[in-house]
Amino acid sequence: MWWGGRGQSFNIAPQKEEPEMGSVQESRMPEPRSRQPSSCLASRCLPGEQILAWAPGVRKGLEPELSGTLICTNFRVTFQPCGWQQNQDTPLSSEYDFALVNIGRLEAVSGLSRVQLLRPGSLLKFIPEEIMIHGRDFRLLRVGFEAGGLEPQAFQVTMAIVQARAQSNPAQQYSGITLSKAGQASGSRKPPVPLMETAEDWETERKQQAARGWRVSTVNERFDVATSLPRYFWVPNRILDSEVRRAFGHFHQGRGPRLSWHHPGGSDLLRCGGFYTASDPNKEDIRAVESMLQAGHSDVVLVDTMDELPSLADVQLAHLRLRALCLPDSSVAEDKWLSALEGTRWLDYIRACLRKASDISVLVTSRVRSVILQERGDRDLNGLLSSLVQLLSAPEARTLFGFQSLVQREWVAAGHPFLTRLGGTGASEEAPVFLLFLDCVWQLLQQFPADFEFSEFFLLALHDSVRVPDTLTFLRNTPWERGKQSGQLNSYTQVYTPGYSQPPAGDSFNLQLSVWDWDLRYSNAQILQFQNPGYDPEHCPDSWLPRPQPSFMVPGPPSSVWLFSRGALTPLNQLCPWRDSPSLLAVSSRWLPRPAISSETLADQEWGLPSHWGACPLPPGLLLPGYLGPQIRFWRRCYLRGRPEVQMGLSAPTISGLQDELSHLQELLRKWTPRISPEVHSKKRDPHTILNPTEIVGILKGRAEGDLG
Repeated sequence: MWWGGRGQSFNIAPQKEEPEMGSVQESRMPEPRSRQPSSCLASRCLPGEQILAWAPGVRKGLEPELSGTLICTNFRVTFQPCGWQQNQDTPLSSEYDFALVNIGRLEAVSGLSRVQLLRPGSLLKFIPEEIMIHGRDFRLLRVGFEAGGLEPQAFQVTMAIVQARAQSNPAQQYSGITLSKAGQASGSRKPPVPLMETAEDWETERKQQAARGWRVSTVNERFDVATSLPRYFWVPNRILDSEVRRAFGHFHQGRGPRLSWHHPGGSDLLRCGGFYTASDPNKEDIRAVESMLQAGHSDVVLVDTMDELPSLADVQLAHLRLRALCLPDSSVAEDKWLSALEGTRWLDYIRACLRKASDISVLVTSRVRSVILQERGDRDLNGLLSSLVQLLSAPEARTLFGFQSLVQREWVAAGHPFLTRLGGTGASEEAPVFLLFLDCVWQLLQQFPADFEFSEFFLLALHDSVRVPDTLTFLRNTPWERGKQSGQLNSYTQVYTPGYSQPPAGDSFNLQLSVWDWDLRYSNAQILQFQNPGYDPEHCPDSWLPRPQPSFMVPGPPSSVWLFSRGALTPLNQLCPWRDSPSLLAVSSRWLPRPAISSETLADQEWGLPSHWGACPLPPGLLLPGYLGPQIRFWRRCYLRGRPEVQMGLSAPTISGLQDELSHLQELLRKWTPRISPEVHSKKRDPHTILNPTEIVGILKGRAEGDLG
């Protein structure tokens, strides 16, 4: 939505001569005094940013139209309304800023029918009366140019945008706001969210999760195990770093099993890459791998992350179709628009992700076990599912701070290739998996509006921040690349001892700001909109915080190994693919549940089978979203921002639009109202009260019927 840059001033010097039109480098016109940029125009520039061209214009498409100045720099294109004065609380922010890497389509318009699509390196064939900038984040900026002798400036700024796009490279465009540029003292600043770049960050998070059976490993401190892994991660206490190094060598890209999240009830959620079956591990290595996967549990569930979920190519194709459908000039007829939306498959993929995440949440919360997410590369769908599972199972992850920490740990520090997946390298592996995740989170926010501390506006800000060139958070593929760019890497080796070691000093400490430094790009009023006014803190009870709790989980069968696939658990004779004989006992088929048709039926099977284990309660704080039919919605505020009638709100100012808005507000009110009878409401239920299976099924069915209603 809004972003910008603080630091150096724009330096715009009027030219004394009028060169020939057509050369951006030489086509600057003398500036009429009435058209000279104000001093505030020069106050929002990133370090190293330079103006290439500017022209007076009028923002069109919205009411009222705004007069201002269209500016092209070597980083971005921005429109500054006339009379704009920099707010001291807003060093960097503008809803009219488009990073060059975020421009998906540029069109020049002359008259009623003359339109030219301008690709990087194109030559403009006429003086434009208007240009249309389509953002890859679904935003649209329409700027009309004024007549009266200023036509050459319109030509100049348009060609400047064309050439700047041709020369832009996301991998090289990063300018990085350092602490000194931000006017803050480097010695006293603490990141708003732990960046998970030091062993101390990981140890603090481990203690918060009460993961007593785990420790912080420093085996990858020099990135010599895997450059895509963070420097530090969690491994079982009894596993030595020498064993970790050998075991990780038998997984794809060296991404062996690590802890993602420890459930307060005792279960552990792990993630890892695919087995490197061509390797030839010895018995000690196999034993180490099995111990890391078991994580001290007798019940182990291996989840094939890629099963039933879209491939990277599927995600990319669906997103391209979605963008094409949401363009203002889409050729799809209004009566066929919803069918075309279903045809993109985007909503289907959201549905599949939420269902699988719900199933895994049931597996994690129903029994004390080790649940392992396994994806060949361990850098895309593993992060998506791990994050969703924690959002569904852990109320603290639904707070604003908790969610930011979750994204930093499971996406940024875990090595999700943001630059490649968002098309920054020009490779064929583009696929906006992270944007798919944000849409899944938005769906949860719609279904459970009182359970999340952050709002839709925060998700939009995060959605729009993935392509801004002012931080390294989303502009690199691995922690190693970020450390190298920021000068964080050096030759020292830090041995972490809890309670004694301190963060590395000097230039080994990351002085670059992250995307979570919202106050540098957003005003205080905008940041306030990140808060969800309907959030109920009671949905995140203190009793949920990691501490000794009554046991509401039941142990799994002794020495059992399961494969979770297509909604059902099937027994495995062995955990690792390198053994011919079973390494762990296979569970008897009489314990095998039937395939589940939904997360509710899986929950019924898990919490009610077998009967001699006794009744198990519905864990406090667990959310099981609906994902059938109309329960999955279209994120209009994000995807239809290029439509004038929705840029100012969710619906057009028509009777039908107001009816839709009223229905939406009534549904939110219904969801915020407790769905329990007055008799039950008068009795305060203990969150740890043991429920019987009949009560659990009744709660689940009531929730499902309420969502469908």
